[in-house]
Amino acid sequence: MQNIIITGGTGYIGSHTAVALQESGFKVVVFDNLSNSTTDSLYGIERITGTRPEFVQIDCTDLSALRDAFSRHSDAVGVIHFAALKAVGESVQRPLLYYRNNLVGLMNVLLCMTEFEIPSIVFSSSATVYGVPETLPVTEDTPLQPATSPYGQTKVIGETIVRDCVAANPKMRATLLRYFNPIGAHPSGFIGENPSGIPNNLMPYITQTAAGIRPILRVFGNDYDTPDGFCIRDYIDVNDLAAAHVAALNNMLSGTDGVSTFNLGTGRGYSVMELIDAFRDATGVSVPYEIVARRDGDVPAIWADATSAAKVLNWRAKVPLSNTLQSAWRWQINSGEKKS
Repeated sequence: MQNIIITGGTGYIGSHTAVALQESGFKVVVFDNLSNSTTDSLYGIERITGTRPEFVQIDCTDLSALRDAFSRHSDAVGVIHFAALKAVGESVQRPLLYYRNNLVGLMNVLLCMTEFEIPSIVFSSSATVYGVPETLPVTEDTPLQPATSPYGQTKVIGETIVRDCVAANPKMRATLLRYFNPIGAHPSGFIGENPSGIPNNLMPYITQTAAGIRPILRVFGNDYDTPDGFCIRDYIDVNDLAAAHVAALNNMLSGTDGVSTFNLGTGRGYSVMELIDAFRDATGVSVPYEIVARRDGDVPAIWADATSAAKVLNWRAKVPLSNTLQSAWRWQINSGEKKS
């Protein structure tokens, strides 16, 4: 059984990817500092798969501690690096926090991989690297525009760091996965998105408002140059996203060298208001909302061309939006029952 290290593995995407990896026959070791997650997700992973991943509480910016953890797991064949701060608006307000955490953490992981000769890394990148694109949908060859936030800039710089590291280390290979907007939860309702404090992402804000945890959903701006004035995003089911990580890892383990880059999205954009309406249609629950000023760092519209992932990885987004929204609501109800 091949071992995989997942940094940020108790988080939203990390926990779903741990499920997908374990269901595909890998042994998972989770590294996480629990800054925006809890070990509850490990229990959820165990309920779904029958196996609780090994867990190491660690901050990737602590090189000494990280090196020690890698030394005890040097038999790993790959790393999936999720560990990063990810709130666009917060990054505008606290840029140095984001540069330090996201870039130092990545460099430390790469240093340890080089030292312990772990050859493969999947890097969690983002559609934010495209900035405000001139044409839609975006492909992997779409010219990168200036990032609209420090968070986005950490992904641009992170991709460059990974490429340079692979170029300097012929035995190393990497896959850069540019996510669009992951939403939803595992169909079991045992794991899902559970942010600390007021959610920065739209979907948990919708479900928490629907559940009465938040009094009203704040919609940031209705004056964008889009058909209905609201931001447009490509919303991808988190389970589809998790499956793409397994496909990317297997592609590297089969012998693919160098650096590969893939967009992960559905190829269809929905506006914020369309998503709110779709949630109502899928669940029967209406969400009260108010329109407020634009949020720093948001781009008007972006959605993916994921043809390359289909051709090379044999991966496609499969889960219908209505199913995704129902799973998000199921998770919200289940997580509320746990807290009560």
